[in-house]
Amino acid sequence: MSKTLKEIEDNLYDSDSVSPDPVNHPPHYTVGGIETLEVISAKLTKEQYLGYLLGNVMKYVMRHNYKGKPIEDLRKARFYLERAITLSEDN
Repeated sequence: MSKTLKEIEDNLYDSDSVSPDPVNHPPHYTVGGIETLEVISAKLTKEQYLGYLLGNVMKYVMRHNYKGKPIEDLRKARFYLERAITLSEDN
């Protein structure tokens, strides 16, 4: 699950453009050279991290009609759900 700094930097931008990817790699979450999600994962137990991921799924699903970017919020929910599924499959 852990990524190298090079992998994080390589994935900061969409391969088709130089625009930040607000769903998978928001640039404001990589200030300092490491993605915030990686720090959170490293500091929490597996159960705590799963709860964090599922809480974010709920947050983005529940707010998707209220913040002005409904599709982006649903994609963010999917981002966290996919990670929760992968974490749950890794026994």
